[in-house]
Amino acid sequence: MQTLENIKKTIEKNQAVLVYFSAPSCGVCHALKPKLLEALDANFEDFEVMSVDISENEDIAPHFGVFSIPTILVFLDSKEFLRKSRNMSVDEVIREIKRPYEIMKS
Repeated sequence: MQTLENIKKTIEKNQAVLVYFSAPSCGVCHALKPKLLEALDANFEDFEVMSVDISENEDIAPHFGVFSIPTILVFLDSKEFLRKSRNMSVDEVIREIKRPYEIMKS
């Protein structure tokens, strides 16, 4: 189970972090996550992924201003770079991250 402190430390220690907010009752969340993870693995060499089950971690989502699921937050160099909620395209997410990620890593 993730904690707010654990997520904050991970964001501080890693250049690229994706936080995935979901819940067991969310069918879209379960369909999207494996596709998103596969795309991240295929396109980026080191992206830390953290999953937050909002039904188990009720304090984390409001801290980040997350009020719907699925939601992804992408942090580059400890700053929130991208926020997507509900209906999202994996290809679109990868496209939006790719160039800034490459610049950050160069």
